[in-house]
Amino acid sequence: MKNHEIKTVERRFLFAILLTLVILIVELVGSWWTDSLALLSDAAHVFLDIFAIGLSWVAIRLSTMPANERYSYGFHRFEVIASLANGLTLGFVSLGILVEAYHRLSEPAAVKGLDLLLLAIFGLAINLIVAYILGGGHLHRHDHQSHSEDLNIRSARLHVLGDAAASLGVIVAGIVIWQTGWTQADPIASIIISLIIFISSYRLIRDSLRIMMEGVPAYINLEDVSRAIGSVPGVLQVHDLHVWGVCSAHTILSAHVVIKDQMLSSGERILEGIRENLHELFGIEHTTIQLECESCGQGSVSRASLAEGER
Repeated sequence: MKNHEIKTVERRFLFAILLTLVILIVELVGSWWTDSLALLSDAAHVFLDIFAIGLSWVAIRLSTMPANERYSYGFHRFEVIASLANGLTLGFVSLGILVEAYHRLSEPAAVKGLDLLLLAIFGLAINLIVAYILGGGHLHRHDHQSHSEDLNIRSARLHVLGDAAASLGVIVAGIVIWQTGWTQADPIASIIISLIIFISSYRLIRDSLRIMMEGVPAYINLEDVSRAIGSVPGVLQVHDLHVWGVCSAHTILSAHVVIKDQMLSSGERILEGIRENLHELFGIEHTTIQLECESCGQGSVSRASLAEGER
């Protein structure tokens, strides 16, 4: 990754964090001024945005740090640990909003509808600006390693767009209260926003636990991977196939591949074909593939073991 590309992305992310922080402060103050639970709920969602953007920024920085003797895969898993903590926190925030919304439905509070509407429109406008900024933050590379950065940017932008949708809900509530005086629109909007937050929380926890449990990434089917390896000329059988992730963007594979008894140079050509298939079809770059001789049987000393690291 080129240094100027990293700096460009970092500037976009820091600017996005600054703008989103402005939304958070305005909505916190605005929720106190208007006594709006919906606006407070949206502020909680904005806090998620700040955390998500910051997490993506940190993940990009850490991904550039070299591995060492203690951390042979580098520091990519920080993304997973932070995502799990983020998801658990969001779950509790969502539950708290639902409890407060229940109390508001039972005992409606006076809400300043027009002020709420104006603040929500301001939040929506800034969110759209932030989404546009992040949309221009793709790194211009032409290999699969660029997917890590693209995924981080895309994830942060989707968080912001989700908050923009929540702001639309607050705008609707503001219009209803302003025009009709029906203040229960405020807790109803907060319930909808809390459900959006809960869905985000569930997905973060689910995906984080899958990686921590070294599960197969959601976008990969083991049968498809096995067929891709088996389609390489010279491959007779594939077994002991394992695919897991260090983080959401770095996938690792290990497998035993049975071939005919042949020279080691021929085995290397087969390995090259397997690696190309895995790279092109699934973006898998770090592989450990053990070649086994068909006539020698598994466990024989004549097997050739070759490990391929990241290119």
